Amino acid sequence: MKRLLIAIAILIVAGASGWAGGRSEAAGSQPAALRVGMDLRYPPFETQDSAGAPFGISVDVAKAFGEYIGRPVEIVDTNFASLIPALNSGDIDIIIASMSRTPERAQSIDFSEPYFYFKIISLVNREFADANGVTIDSPKEALTDLPATRFTGITGQVSASIPESLGFNVEIATNLEAAVLNVVQGSSDVLMMSAFPVTRGHLANPEDTIVLWDPFVSSPIAMGIRKGESELLAQANSFVAAMSRPGGLYDQLRAAWDAEVQRLLGRYGLEFFISEN
Repeated sequence: MKRLLIAIAILIVAGASGWAGGRSEAAGSQPAALRVGMDLRYPPFETQDSAGAPFGISVDVAKAFGEYIGRPVEIVDTNFASLIPALNSGDIDIIIASMSRTPERAQSIDFSEPYFYFKIISLVNREFADANGVTIDSPKEALTDLPATRFTGITGQVSASIPESLGFNVEIATNLEAAVLNVVQGSSDVLMMSAFPVTRGHLANPEDTIVLWDPFVSSPIAMGIRKGESELLAQANSFVAAMSRPGGLYDQLRAAWDAEVQRLLGRYGLEFFISEN
């Protein structure tokens, strides 16, 4: 009987120790990783380094946000078209992926305040520009006030939809390379698109093209958050508001990325994406 009571006592102590140990582990556990969705095919904002690790301006923003709210960050490489479905299905927690805040997308998800602006600018055939007095500093109306301006674009993209909305016929190209070639060869006068495709087209064809920098559209870039996640949305907005403080994230990003953005754009650094106009 005495041996039985001792055995029971040992089991009770062991059980209590195990319970206490489990409770201590739970109390000291790390916060859940913040799963950030982005498409790692769009340098310099979302890409990978030589070892295949996530790298880029948006990666830096995501890591800084994780540090701001006290959560480790896991970058989830996700096709851009699948980001909103992945967010709403719970596969990711937030989108930080150069996503424009639009009324259509806002029907499905919530957005933070914008932290970047992506501008739609123009690649212009140089002969057309010279003949019509168009320079890199001309207003965009220098193109749209000329009824004979010939636009090229890609179906389903702003390169086609914006000039069509202004009443212009558009020479449809099958892809970006074909659209750039239309401008270079002179079958079209103008291709409007986001900055990096336009500047790549110009830097590859400097004798045949110019860049008109006055933007047709300045699209606000914001973090995408699942509807109902009010705490995370408030944290994101607080984080965005703090980015512009002296020594804050904008200053850190300028120091890290200005030279690379200047190399790619050929004229501006990161401020081109920070300022709305």
